[in-house]
Amino acid sequence: MILSDFFLQHKKVAVAFSGGVDSAYLLFAAKSCGTKVRAYYVKSEFQPQFEYEDALRFAVMLDVELSVLKLHILENPNICENPKERCYHCKRVIFDAIAKAAAVDGFSVLLDGTNASDDAGDRPGMRALKEFSVYSPLRESGLTKDEIRRLSREAGLFTWDKPAYACLATRISTGEEITQEKLAAVEMAENFLFSLGFTDVRVRIQKKNARIQLSAKDFSRLIENRREVLGEFKKYFDMVTLDLQARGEMN
Repeated sequence: MILSDFFLQHKKVAVAFSGGVDSAYLLFAAKSCGTKVRAYYVKSEFQPQFEYEDALRFAVMLDVELSVLKLHILENPNICENPKERCYHCKRVIFDAIAKAAAVDGFSVLLDGTNASDDAGDRPGMRALKEFSVYSPLRESGLTKDEIRRLSREAGLFTWDKPAYACLATRISTGEEITQEKLAAVEMAENFLFSLGFTDVRVRIQKKNARIQLSAKDFSRLIENRREVLGEFKKYFDMVTLDLQARGEMN
């Protein structure tokens, strides 16, 4: 399928919009094809503030309607207890909220930004997409992450080079309870690293210990800023380590 053909067949769509590269390009493509489109952003404890701000900025830039749905995701024990199926339960809650809001607004076709590079076998949340009959036009069109970045750059979208960013819950080890305090610590720690110029970064935590994951090219810069990083991280964590397996080397 060619992406534009999808929008010829579906002239009125709701887009689950995260503010990231993929859903941003999907929103742009829908708008460019003349499709009536509305974006839905779910704001919960799992989303960092900068993603929310990017979503607002992008919607204004495209001049598309954006609905912000606030969810208290940690009220759900199937999510806050952090089982292996957490992502599935979380996606169900998210898409249930979006589907209900979209239906009230008169939208029956729901889209998400899953692309052809995403491994369905490694994403429990994809099961939830099927259960809610969510279309993934980027995936159906065979568009990979690299192609989406290229097309986004050609279109002048500021999201084209945003680093991949999974939700904050992914930083907490499976089986360990997710709390607002832990999520806030992760967000503040990662924001501090962003302020030092790091971009592709994760701060994984287990109990009160933090493990920093970076691209190999950033190792030396982290060591140069070691004292500053430790001084900040010790506000939230007992132990701070650097993962010697670089992010680009991870499977």
